[in-house]
Amino acid sequence: MKFKASHIASLLDGTVDGDPDTEVEKLSKIEEGEKGALTFLANQKYKPYIYSTKASICIVSKDFEPEEPIETTLIKVNDPYDAFSKLLEHYNQIKLDKTGIEHPSHIADSARLGKDIYVGAYVYIGDNVVVGDNTKIYPHTFIGDNVKVGNDVQIFPGSKIYSETEIGNDCTIHAQSVLGADGFGFSPNQDGYYNKVPQIGNVIVEDYVDIGAATTIDRATLGSTIVRRGAKLDNQIQVAHNVEIGENTAIAAQTGIAGSSKIGKNCLIGGQVGIAGHIKIGDRVKVQAQTGIGRNVKDDEVIQGSPAIDYNDYNKAYVIFRNLPKLARTVNNLEKK
Repeated sequence: MKFKASHIASLLDGTVDGDPDTEVEKLSKIEEGEKGALTFLANQKYKPYIYSTKASICIVSKDFEPEEPIETTLIKVNDPYDAFSKLLEHYNQIKLDKTGIEHPSHIADSARLGKDIYVGAYVYIGDNVVVGDNTKIYPHTFIGDNVKVGNDVQIFPGSKIYSETEIGNDCTIHAQSVLGADGFGFSPNQDGYYNKVPQIGNVIVEDYVDIGAATTIDRATLGSTIVRRGAKLDNQIQVAHNVEIGENTAIAAQTGIAGSSKIGKNCLIGGQVGIAGHIKIGDRVKVQAQTGIGRNVKDDEVIQGSPAIDYNDYNKAYVIFRNLPKLARTVNNLEKK
């Protein structure tokens, strides 16, 4: 699909400096631009590339004035990065704009489907499922009985949504994610074996939540495992039973959260973080990558290390740790003297 510079400028509330009829059909980095591509310049360290890029259209700031001849048509906007992000979103909506029900697929008679939805091939939709308007369910997805899915949701291929799960509006569930599998609940018996503790709760995902590929969110033993409004979860995250993740909290890949822990609002949690069970993390907490958290964390703390300590204390301690071999040699020499 091709777009003219004039059309793109109108979408971004920008102005064209060059040929308004210039057409593009793909996106590219500015340093890799080629004919028919659209790119953008937001970071000034990439400014030299605007004079050599072969991209047909480049989005730039309104105050940009070329210092050398350029070949590309410019679209001038207030914020190039924000404008390009909006354009990516618009492009993605066009690319993913599918409707209808593909076959073969199984949809229970008792399921209720909204308007303008898409159901891909080999999708299974169980009894009493409710799916909202404009929702897209991609091929090979399983949706169990009594699941509720809101409006404008995207569930990508191979995801498994177990029974009783509730998903709000404007959510994205990426491929191979599993929502609602049993929590890790077992009780040792007198024979040395484990008896399974039934997991009869559910998972609730509120509005505007993104869940990355191959992330798992376990159902609660009782009650609900909850991901609050606006939270963002990366790929390959484990969220155990009865965990609660607060509004607008972002969690990077390979983090594991043990059962019944509560994470506050607006937290930033790095990759490969381990969070023990039954602890409380406050609001606006920042957790560095590979941190191990085994204690309650107060609001606004910045922590690192395993076990986790204050970020500044960790850096000071690391300087000492790095110099331990030198310190040991100094001590040995003093003892010999």
